[in-house]
Amino acid sequence: MVVIRLDSCQRRAPIYSVKQGTEQALASLLASCRGQLPSAFVHAPRRLVFKDTPDDDVHFPSPLKEQEALAAIKALEGAAAAAFANLREGHQSPRDVTIDMPLISCFLMSAYLCTLDGLDKADPRVKNKIPVLYRRLSANLYETKTPGEFYHIHGSLDASATLRMIGLPPFNPRLQDYRECIETIESAVRRFTVDELEEMNRKQAQAGVPVLTAEQFRATPQGQALAALPPFTIQPFESSTAPAPLGQQCPVNPGTSSLNQCLRGIRVLELCRVIAGPTIGRTLASHGASVLKVTSPYLPDVPFFQVDVNTGKHTTSLHLHDPVQRLAFEALIASADVVLDGYRPGVLTRLGYGPDRLAKLAAARGKGYVYVAEDCFGGSDTPVADRAVWSDRPGWQQIADCVTGVAWEQGRFMGLDEPVVPPFPMSDYGTGALGCVAAMAGLYRRATEGGSWMCRTSLCQYDMFLLSLGAHSSEVQTRLRMTHDPAFFELRHYDSVDEVGKRALKSMRKVRPALFEDSMMHTAWSHGFKAEVRWPREALQVKGVDIGHVRATRPNGCDEASWEGWEEQPNMVADLRL
Repeated sequence: MVVIRLDSCQRRAPIYSVKQGTEQALASLLASCRGQLPSAFVHAPRRLVFKDTPDDDVHFPSPLKEQEALAAIKALEGAAAAAFANLREGHQSPRDVTIDMPLISCFLMSAYLCTLDGLDKADPRVKNKIPVLYRRLSANLYETKTPGEFYHIHGSLDASATLRMIGLPPFNPRLQDYRECIETIESAVRRFTVDELEEMNRKQAQAGVPVLTAEQFRATPQGQALAALPPFTIQPFESSTAPAPLGQQCPVNPGTSSLNQCLRGIRVLELCRVIAGPTIGRTLASHGASVLKVTSPYLPDVPFFQVDVNTGKHTTSLHLHDPVQRLAFEALIASADVVLDGYRPGVLTRLGYGPDRLAKLAAARGKGYVYVAEDCFGGSDTPVADRAVWSDRPGWQQIADCVTGVAWEQGRFMGLDEPVVPPFPMSDYGTGALGCVAAMAGLYRRATEGGSWMCRTSLCQYDMFLLSLGAHSSEVQTRLRMTHDPAFFELRHYDSVDEVGKRALKSMRKVRPALFEDSMMHTAWSHGFKAEVRWPREALQVKGVDIGHVRATRPNGCDEASWEGWEEQPNMVADLRL
């Protein structure tokens, strides 16, 4: 049984305690995921300590319990790290697990806190790293032909198909004004009903969704299917291989430090883009895993997000349709322990590296794999797969937030009868945290039971867990509206995720300045970016275990396609030992 001790200070009781809300969220998460978790994860921590600032308060201008949801997931991650440490050491040693609640908030807006030579995501001097404004706004929420009904079109990482689909040119250099771009695109979207946009999206294979309330989503076949699933699932897909004890993992590179990280020697092959999937890899790297991110030179990614999510990794570029580069990939996968799949269900299988192929490779080498899949809608390869009718649809964070009801909750909180995308990519980070716990559970089962394990989670599953915790009380929401910048509450449904994030960040700096202090951040030199980078510190501590990264971030495609010769940055190693 997990025992929770809430740190407390002598202070006037708040109208709401985030730490007590986190305790309730953790109880809910444990109840829903108990069948997926090794029992050691539940029993390894001696106690969980939620460490907070004196206010113990809600930080974000959002009605949902984002801090509580993520802190609960991070508590499970800490329990997993404690269980791995015990497994490595060969004896049970109850360990304290501490979750730093202010750093939980930093994690939820990590992409907006990272800097490159002092420049953050919103700085005009890094704007050349993202698409021009008109094309950027092809991924946005607009009202349809039917008043009061909304649709989130999403050009994914290539806006041309979506813009052509609604009758607009793929490029329009004349349009440089933010409001004029919105009016142009919304006027085009308003020519169509939701049903018409759904059919157009289907034909063009674009990532777009109707914007539903939580009640509407739960009534869909997809919502009903996901309601029967926990936030993540773990099941065996090969059972012939023997247990793979942690002491028998691949050796670390010669000359590296002797940090006591629970996943040291584990090799992770990451095939993901943007935030949610790469966050799984970044978090596994903080526990000592060697994470190699593989991206295609022909698929786009968001450059500035790489400053955040590539921390601790090596990155390489391989085109898996090229026979020579496939051979290089085959060499990597031969000794990998974990494969992270952040693409739509079936994409990796069509390339020849899905679970069926991994099962054959596992049998041939005598050691299992852990396959971790993260996608938008969820439900593939689970007991509800036949009912999860949207499982193969493309999607990203805003798509999940719009279809599950999160955007409607945000809009109503802001006093509107319309949806608004929530501030910061919080469901991306929450999903990534879920994926890390699932991966660690799969690795633990492989080490103790043998076989190969399939772990699945999705943005929609995270959002359903978040929504299941309920919204903050009307009293808390009223206080948030009174506390935060009035300019934030002037946002409308058509305002972009960048505009929402920019205004939220400005308000957060004013209302919660402690979250932006230097003490909350790491600083290191990135040889890949040739710049100084800053990023938030880890929110998790486990007694007797080192948690953190040993190398700074780098852009995609920066390193050789190899597991050998990985460097460590001495100042980062020293920082972990403080």
